[in-house]
Amino acid sequence: MDELSSLFYANSALLVMWGALLFHWVLPIPHSAHPVTLWHKFAELLAQKVNTPNSYQQSLISGTLAWLLMIIPTVAVCIALKALVWQPQLFELALLLLALDWRSSEKLTKCMSQALEKEDKKLARRLLVPFVNRETDTLSPLGLGKAGVETLTMGLGRNLIGVLFWYAILGGIGAFLYRLMVELARCWSPSRALFHPFGLPIIRMVAILDFIPLRGFALLIILGSNVRQMLSLTIEQSRSWPLPGPGWLLCAVGNKLQLSLGGPAIYGQQKAIRSKIGGRIAPASLHLQQAYRLLTRRAWIWIGLQSLLLFIIHQGL
Repeated sequence: MDELSSLFYANSALLVMWGALLFHWVLPIPHSAHPVTLWHKFAELLAQKVNTPNSYQQSLISGTLAWLLMIIPTVAVCIALKALVWQPQLFELALLLLALDWRSSEKLTKCMSQALEKEDKKLARRLLVPFVNRETDTLSPLGLGKAGVETLTMGLGRNLIGVLFWYAILGGIGAFLYRLMVELARCWSPSRALFHPFGLPIIRMVAILDFIPLRGFALLIILGSNVRQMLSLTIEQSRSWPLPGPGWLLCAVGNKLQLSLGGPAIYGQQKAIRSKIGGRIAPASLHLQQAYRLLTRRAWIWIGLQSLLLFIIHQGL
């Protein structure tokens, strides 16, 4: 009995990770009812109060202070609660569950794929609205295919791979805070003129947090045939993308499946000129399903490798 108890506590981090993945898969929290959605709305309200037209420098300071105002109290509450709970593993499980979001990407893929197959542009545009900052009302079937693959890629990259990476480094609190900061970066994205430069501090912070997990996942994506060519294209194309982590991941998926990604996008009333990345195939319903299969297969490899590392590390401890 003592040996079983020792084994449990030695591998509690690994058991919590698999428990959270299992609970999330069986009983996912709906996107519309997720606490992160409430966090997003509160961030919008805060921005309305403090994101006022000022000088560039004052706007940067306001964005930094707003970010700290959202994050520091959350850190304090999480640390205080962890000291009060009777079972730390359950607290870690709860935070990781709140941070994970795999099933939303699966549902979006299924629904978007069906809408594109039926050429139902109105439905496809409506499905994308909760997940993107860009304007969807004028998206063509090609634009919808691109936006669908990009949204799916970044959704799994951040809400699954990034969350699990920071869980391994900083535990449940680290995973939860990473997810909250990703949501802040989306809410205050400086790609929209309203949040430039107000959103630059948080987007830069998230870019730092994304650097290792998204690039590591991109390397997993390009494994297989033509690895050297895939890696060369990914490195070359990602240089023109504004963020290094997302740039690598999107380029890796685009080149692996030869899908045409990137290109112009409308944010608010402003047209953003983004680089074209990936291959030459216009993404359609079939390609969205292919991208999901590729990403999920590589995600399972990531989970397996991370599980092995957690097991080795905690056994060594």
